[in-house]
Order: sequence, then structure tokens, then C-alpha cells
Amino acid sequence: MAKCDVCGRSESMPYQCGHCGGTYCGEHRLPEAHDCPGLDSWGDPDGVFDSGFDDSVTTGGSSQSGGLADRVGLDTGPGGVFGYFRGNMTYVFLALMAITFIAEQVVGQLVGISNPVFYSRSELWRSIFLLHPDNLLYVWTWVTSIFAHDPAGFYHILGNGIVIYFFGRLVEQQLGSKRFTVFFLASGMLAGLGQVLLQLVQGASYGVLGASGAALAILGFLTVLNPDLRVYLYFLIPVPIWAITGFYLLASVFGMLSPGSVGLLGGNVAHTAHLIGLGIGLWYGNKVKSRAHVPSSLQFGGGGPGGPGGPGGPGRRRP
Repeated sequence: MAKCDVCGRSESMPYQCGHCGGTYCGEHRLPEAHDCPGLDSWGDPDGVFDSGFDDSVTTGGSSQSGGLADRVGLDTGPGGVFGYFRGNMTYVFLALMAITFIAEQVVGQLVGISNPVFYSRSELWRSIFLLHPDNLLYVWTWVTSIFAHDPAGFYHILGNGIVIYFFGRLVEQQLGSKRFTVFFLASGMLAGLGQVLLQLVQGASYGVLGASGAALAILGFLTVLNPDLRVYLYFLIPVPIWAITGFYLLASVFGMLSPGSVGLLGGNVAHTAHLIGLGIGLWYGNKVKSRAHVPSSLQFGGGGPGGPGGPGGPGRRRP
């Protein structure tokens, strides 16, 4: 629950102003209803606020500035198709993870491999989904590998999905959909590239896939903004988010120092990607902390099988 900054009413689904960072109920969610400081510096005579999704301001679908969406002909205004993505990029990423997981199965079957464990033996499958030292110049895999997960089971995608579902929305509220999109994709790509570059140095050839870098960046970001945010481990045990983030930090460091170990701290987990993603989240959270607004009373249930603190956690797998 969170309290409205104007009237103090408790809200289970509060509105977050993308301009002043405040938390408001439905009655005070509009900028003019909570006397948003952004109104003082807004020069548009019609009083239309930026959507927060792109650099343009739209009125009835027509752009008033030369933002990126305007230049490529995308309408992100309230009446446009892309306007539905505003505030919903967390769910878009989750949907892309599910679609990509299905596509992995389809491609694997098309190349005649019945067992998903062996999909990575297919050159076609690797060239589409896997960020690998041998195909590092296949730049599309920098992105597709974020949404692809271990095709042999649901444990990997479920773990990352739980983290992104429960915590991604909080980060999106703080950053706005546009910056959250960049944050998610950049942390995911940099984590994957860092892991693959380490493999090149080591002479290894595993490849990497999964949204673990982005998931841990989300955890790191929230830990800086509100370290005491309560998370229900396995939906039962309340723990502060800093304890969960600290667990993954220690597990990843130990895993890197013990690459031959098996089980939770070793084996088929890309610990370097975990650390890079977590580091990006901690760095960016510290960068925006001074202008962020996270009510200390917010409590969201994370955890669950494979979720924060669960065995295996949001593991970024190596086929």
C-alpha cells in the first residue's frame, strides 16, 4: 500500500507522476490536481504533458515536437496503437519472453531435434537465440538472447519472470516507460556481452541467454532506492530487499571464484552476467536516487519458486 502525497489516502495501485515522482490516488493523479512542479516550467499553451514514453508531446495523435517517435512516424498519443505500451513495458517484456520461449521450441522442432536439451547444437537455433562467442557479430542476438531462456524447462524463465513481474513495474513507475525500456535492454545486453567476452578470454564456448542481467539490475535499482522494501520470500517470509540482493551478490561472487562447483552456486549459471546486471542497477539507482520518490510503506510480494531468494533464482543459463 502507498499513501497519496496530497490527501494521505492509502492506495494499493497508486499513480506515479513521471514529472515530479510523487505518488497519488486517482483523484490527484493529474498534474494540475497535485500542483505538479512541472507545470511551472511547461511552456505548451494547451497544457499537454509529455507522455513519458518518447520525446514528443502528442495531442490527438499529432506530434508537437521532433521526438524519435515523430521522426519514425509512430503515434504514442492516447489514441495511437503504441500509446497502449505507455506504462506497460514490464508486461510487454514478459510477453516477449513467453513468445520467444515458444519460438525456441518451434525452431528446435523444425530443425529435427526432438529433445530441447540439444537445441543449441543447431546452427540455425544458435544464430537466432544464443549470444555466443562464435557469433558475437550477430548483433540481433544481443537482444534476442535476453528474451530467450533454457528451452529444456520452465524453471529458468519462471525465475526471471517472477522478478520482472513483481519488481519491474515499480522501476517503470520511477523511470517512465521510455527510460525503463532503455534500462532493461541495456542492462540485459551488457550483462550478456560481458559474460561472452569473459568466455572468449577463457577460451570457453558456452554462449549465454536469459533476462537475468536485466532482472538483477531491477533488484539492484530498487535496493538503492528503498533498501527496506519488504519482500515475501516464497510468498510467506518477509525479508528486506537488501538481503535478497546481498544474497545474489555473494552467490555470484562465490560462483565466479568456484566455476567448477555444481548446484546453486555453480554449474549452468552465468555469474558474471549476474554481477554486471546487479552493478548496473546499483549504479543507476544511485544516479537517480536524489530525484526519485519511493514510499517506504510499499510492500510487494516477490519470491516464489525460482524467484528472489529461491534456489537457482533468476539464473542466466549457459546451454
